[in-house]
Amino acid sequence: MQARLQQSGNLQIVREYMVFLRVEKGMRPATCEAYRCDLEQFAEHVEGRDGLLVTAGQEDVGGFMESLRSHGVDSRSVARKLSALRGFYRWLLMDKKISHDPTVNVESPSSWKILPKSLAESEVAEMLEKTGVAARVADADGLALRDHAILELLYGGGLRVGEICSLHVEDLHLDTGRAQVRGKGDKERIVPLGRSALEALERYLALGRPELEGTKRERTLFLSVRGRPLTRQWVWEMVRSVSPAGRKASPHKLRHSCATHMVDHGADLRSVQTLLGHADIATTQVYTHVALGRLKQVHRMHHPRGKRPDSGAEV
Repeated sequence: MQARLQQSGNLQIVREYMVFLRVEKGMRPATCEAYRCDLEQFAEHVEGRDGLLVTAGQEDVGGFMESLRSHGVDSRSVARKLSALRGFYRWLLMDKKISHDPTVNVESPSSWKILPKSLAESEVAEMLEKTGVAARVADADGLALRDHAILELLYGGGLRVGEICSLHVEDLHLDTGRAQVRGKGDKERIVPLGRSALEALERYLALGRPELEGTKRERTLFLSVRGRPLTRQWVWEMVRSVSPAGRKASPHKLRHSCATHMVDHGADLRSVQTLLGHADIATTQVYTHVALGRLKQVHRMHHPRGKRPDSGAEV
């Protein structure tokens, strides 16, 4: 009986938090579902010790983290679950349901800030060339034009796959070279579009989209062969299908590649943060170490104790 009461109480508080995330924070259903799964997993851990989410202490959170590690859960997933718990307990504090946050002194795994995997510039170029060849032929069909435009946006604009799927035609402002993107929490940002992306989008809008839309009237920018909005899964599969040999590319890898290559070429973190739509600059800071190779080269070229490329000697 006690166990059923505990489970009922935990599920109820999680449901209330989901309403808060959807209604007040404006989070997308997929994000809310991921948070719900993480919280319910922690609730099971707490219930195993005859506890409730609202009475959990730091030892419960620490024990949960350790349990995840001992079962082989990778550090990045552990860190994500801890982030979900922190958001949940901040809400409980704000709502005065608890008086102490049990996650305050719990450290994230050290790998939390490891740079996400990205592709080499040559590999991205290979993917864009593959879709570009099909899109540039005189009789290119709507699918070829669409796929190339999507790839250009994923890499050129650093968009998330969900942002690609939710773009509307009116969100594009090709005359000024920008797109209005709705990101996490329905936050909007302006993304500049480079020449390659603009050209691909112009051709898709002029020749590809009318073919796919047919007699339907859809606001969504990218359409399926049946004239319906694309799913996230479909975009993932399309990107995977044009991956370089021996690599498994994804929309997320292209987004990370966009940020990595910008930093590597000298972009400042604030600009990259704005482009990607990161709420916190700390999220963008994981890209700083990718410029280490370029920094070493600059040091060798310009520091008085660096090696000069002409003489090979230190001065």
